[in-house]
Amino acid sequence: MWKPQPLPIAVDFETKEVLRQLARAHQALAELKGIATTIPNENILLETLTLQEA
Repeated sequence: MWKPQPLPIAVDFETKEVLRQLARAHQALAELKGIATTIPNENILLETLTLQEA
């Protein structure tokens, strides 16, 4: 039977690949934030998202 590891898991998440992906994610979020500021009425976008979830 499978048993989960006790917490905290002793894994080093700060590998080169993880840090590269983190930098890419940070860049993408910054780009998204910049584009989002150009939307004249961001509430229109948010309202459509809540309607899709309903």
